[in-house]
Order: sequence, then C-alpha cells, then structure tokens
Amino acid sequence: MPLLLGCIADDFTGATDLASMLVKHGMATVQVIGVPDGPLPEADAIVVALKSRTTPAAEAVAESLAAAEALLAAGAKQLFFKYCSTFDSTDAGNIGPVADALLKRLGAGFALACPAFPANGRSIYQGHLFAGAHLLNESGMENHPLTPMRDPNLVRVLGRQTEGSVGLVPFAVVEQGAHAIRDAMTRLAEGGRRYAIVDAVTDAHLVAIGEAAASHPLITGGSGIAMGLPANFRARGLLPLRPDAADLPPAKGFCAVVAGSCSRATLGQIGFARDHAPVLELDVLATPDAAALAAQALSWTEGKLNAETPVVIAASAPPEKVAALQAKVGRDAAGALVEHALAAVAQGLVARGVGRLVVAGGETSGAVVSALGVRQLRIGAEIDPGVPWTFAEPAGIHLALKSGNFGARDFFLKAFAHV
Repeated sequence: MPLLLGCIADDFTGATDLASMLVKHGMATVQVIGVPDGPLPEADAIVVALKSRTTPAAEAVAESLAAAEALLAAGAKQLFFKYCSTFDSTDAGNIGPVADALLKRLGAGFALACPAFPANGRSIYQGHLFAGAHLLNESGMENHPLTPMRDPNLVRVLGRQTEGSVGLVPFAVVEQGAHAIRDAMTRLAEGGRRYAIVDAVTDAHLVAIGEAAASHPLITGGSGIAMGLPANFRARGLLPLRPDAADLPPAKGFCAVVAGSCSRATLGQIGFARDHAPVLELDVLATPDAAALAAQALSWTEGKLNAETPVVIAASAPPEKVAALQAKVGRDAAGALVEHALAAVAQGLVARGVGRLVVAGGETSGAVVSALGVRQLRIGAEIDPGVPWTFAEPAGIHLALKSGNFGARDFFLKAFAHV
C-alpha cells in the first residue's frame, strides 16, 4: 500500500478531524503522534499530529519540516498542512511561518489556504471566515484563552504572518467549478501571490477546490478541503476502493469523558450531559494544583464507572473564570495546569478499566494522548462531522479526540452509541 498523501496537523484533534475525512472518502488512514522516529505504517494517508499550534514559531517550523521529511521519505506524493477551521493562530503565526517553510522545502511558490468546513458551520465568503451566522470575531473565538481571533478577514490575517503576499479566489469564481478555480489560482501565482484564500460555503465548493489543486505539491487548510483529494488519486489509478477503511477492533471497557475546552460548543455539551450522566466540574480556580484536582476527580468516580453511561469530568469554564485563573497563575501556567490535571485523570481512568474515552479540546487531547503513551491511532467511523472514533496503539483503547468547537449538544452521550 503506497503512501499517497502525507499530512501534518498542528494539533491532535485537528489531525483526527482530517483523518476522519480521508477515511470517510475511502482512504485507509493512520494518525501518528509526534514527529515519526521510525518506519511509518502502511496506509494510503498518514497524518502526523503535532502540538505546534501555540508553540514558538521557530519550534513549530522545525517540527513541521521534520514531519515533512519523514513523509516525503516514505513516498508521499502530496503534502497537506492542516490547521483549524477557525484559523486559530496569532498575528505572528504559526500558520504563515509553517506554510512558508513547507513551500520552500518543496520548491514550490504557491499554495491555497481554505479552512472552510460547512458541515460544522465554517464558511468563507469574500475572504471572511464565518462560524455559523457570525463572523469569526463575533463567534466566541475572540475570547479563546490561547489564540483569540479578532479579525475575520483571512487575507489580512495570513498576510500578517507570511513573508509573501496573499490573494483571494472569491465566491463568484468558486461557483464556476474546478477549472475556473484552477485558472484563478494560476493567475494569482503568476502575479506574484504566494497564497490564495479560497471562498467556500458548500461541500461542492470544497470538492471543486480539491480537484483544482490536484497537482499542487502543498495544500493548506481545514479538513473540509480533504473531501476532494481521494478522488484525485483514484482518477490516476493510484487508490482502489476501500469499503473497510473505517473498520476498528471491537470496543470494551468502561466509558468516560474528559473535557478541557472552554468553547461554547463544549460548554453546551457539558450542560446537556448534566441531565443524563454523572458530571464533575472541577474548580481549577479554587484548587490550582494538578495532582490535587486529579485525585479529587478519580475519587469521585468510585462506584460510577460502567459500560453504558459515561462519567464526565470537565475543567472547562466560561471566559470570566478563565480570565480569573490566568490572572491568578499566568496564561501559560493556567493552560498547563488544566492539561496536566486532565492527563492524570485520563491515566487514572484507563487504569480503572475505561476502554472508551472521549477527550474534548485540542490542547487537552495532546496532553492525554502523550500521558497514555499513544503513538498511533487507527481511524474509524465518524460520530459527528470532524470527530471519529479511533483505536489507540499500543494502549489498546478507543479514543475520540474532539475539537472544542465540534459536535452536537448530545455528543458526550451519543458518542458511545457509535462504538
């Protein structure tokens, strides 16, 4: 099974989001945790999950280039740089610096940028990113504790991060299909643009954009753009039909949820779960000690773990509580405190027999996966758009790593009906 698509994701939930899209469209996909340090598994697509969204830009670039080298050495015919559908970043990066470095490594001068994911309410119109009916900077993302997004104009946002210039392929062109999109990108590249933000408000737009980029050495964007890529390889006779691409081993053990995301979606999911399952909301401000929080949580689970209804342990909080914690211990220390506490909770849950675990939040997912010693994830069926079940190796458990913004209100309950 030759490697066709090599992917680099800037966080763990984004990696599973992308891998899920590829599996859904018939590519056997494996997610690798961290820069590969040995032979890569056999798969049509490999997604390298990094925790580089909020690291210093130079570190993010170095890790991304190392991942690219491993994927290219394994024979990848195209690279995909995956970032969040809310374009999470700061004005200094890391999307622009990483994309610049990958383009240089590939000897390419142009790439598209399209984080749209209509199934989860992310659309781009005239270069502006919307979350549902709201511009990005009015969607709650302006209060993100690590990467607040206060400018919805992606041409401006990416332009502040890159050494090159950024153009736009607008809605009117995208509506005309793949040939028009390809011609527009060619004109932008010939005019000296390094990137093109590409409008997209429907899945059909994303499929057309993927087709238009079939020959691009590098694609950058959210997972939505990936829905058009498997067909490109299939059209070249490189990808057979794989009806078993989403098959995973049978699930076993107790079920549980740990949540660290402070997004509106996750807070709503916690609220819904309160009426249907045991829920513990950790008061991080009152107990700013990771070990003590983990001990409280694990003690609370005694007698509550079972194989049908999950326990939900959350360190999520509304913006005012997050701000108070950051004021008390510092922004970076606040994030690390929550990550360490929930990682220890996850370890304790698995030791107590949990075999099916949902993790909400990109940073939280990275911490949990690292704490559990997971090196690879086999990607299974989708629960909600962008969130699949996975089988974690060598831990031997089923994991669902959920981006904070993803999932319906009942996600924490219905996830366990899908495995």
